[in-house]
Amino acid sequence: MLGVAFRLAFRELRRNLLRSVLTMLGIIIGVAAVIVLVTLGSGATRQVTEQIASLGSNLLMVSVGKRMGPGQSSSAPAFKLADAEAIAREVPDLVAVAPQASVSSTAIYANQNWGTTVTGSNEQYFTVNNRQIADGRIFTASEARSGAAVCIIGATVRDKLFGAQNPLGARMRLQKLSCEIIGLLAAKGQSSMGSDQDDIVIVPLRTFQRRIAGNNDVRLIQVSARDGASTDAVKLDMRRVLRVRRHLSADQDDNFNVMDMKEIATMLSGTTQILTSLLGAVAAVSLLVGGIGIMNIMLVSVTERTREIGIRLAIGALEKEILLQFLVEAVVLSSTGGLIGIVLALLASRLLATMLQVPWVLNLPIIAVAFAFSASVGVIFGYMPARKAARMDPIEALRHE
Repeated sequence: MLGVAFRLAFRELRRNLLRSVLTMLGIIIGVAAVIVLVTLGSGATRQVTEQIASLGSNLLMVSVGKRMGPGQSSSAPAFKLADAEAIAREVPDLVAVAPQASVSSTAIYANQNWGTTVTGSNEQYFTVNNRQIADGRIFTASEARSGAAVCIIGATVRDKLFGAQNPLGARMRLQKLSCEIIGLLAAKGQSSMGSDQDDIVIVPLRTFQRRIAGNNDVRLIQVSARDGASTDAVKLDMRRVLRVRRHLSADQDDNFNVMDMKEIATMLSGTTQILTSLLGAVAAVSLLVGGIGIMNIMLVSVTERTREIGIRLAIGALEKEILLQFLVEAVVLSSTGGLIGIVLALLASRLLATMLQVPWVLNLPIIAVAFAFSASVGVIFGYMPARKAARMDPIEALRHE
């Protein structure tokens, strides 16, 4: 009986092909929208996780003020180089300590100039931030201590100032500083925040302080903990050292912030997952709209086929058989729309992932859920028309013109 119902359902679908396609359109759009949004959201989450992981899971950052980012406290005093040296000396289980200060500046070479970020740090900056050298070398510890006029540039700065020319050995100007380019950073692309990680010039911290910033301030200290070390213990040790050096009494709050990459990864991943869920829920509304469309068309179909229903009931068809026939037709409509929506979603999400430069993550559970939801929409919204057809009076149905 079920096989006959499916054959009749596909026959009706083919008989009114254009109407069937238009009826399925809401389901197609709903399923495709849910899958595309969730797939792109999953890709964005993976990209954030991978980018943070590329910095090292044992990376910790100490910033001035109670919070990181735009809300950073400006009244808190900056760190000094001696603070970073004290952390390196007194905190165990550290692999590298990199004090940093940055400023926006214009890099000039010959008749070319480019606005970029200049960062002053020591030779351990490259270990802490997992930055590789594509060509040339990093500055040495002695060059960092003496404040040598050397610099290392990112791929974006190289492209803007030198084009295809090899920049190694050339001298470029940063404000009053004329520095020799000794290295070229390997390209890393955009960060999870959308900033260009290759648009950077790195100079020794002492050189930055003397020749560019004109002060001894350090705004950020990055440290890399040894593998297997407890980052919580390292954070406590750094807080202890900095509270003593910044003369904070027991009743005073920290005027600095210590955060590890695990916290940042959890925060950013949680944010992207919440946004993905919200967008998926909004897109799921299209499925409900598509279900209402199926119900309307099935009611029209019942009215058009009233005489056919009367004949079937008159020759002995049971109510449950009529109910099953129209219910199967609704499920076939919604399920076919769901399958078409899945195919379109996979193609569209792959294309959009390439355009947006995020990983394409095939989420099989969400595909299964979207298809099951589309089929259930057919059952839910197809039941009322099917029930109406099954409860017709055969005599009244046969009289229908």
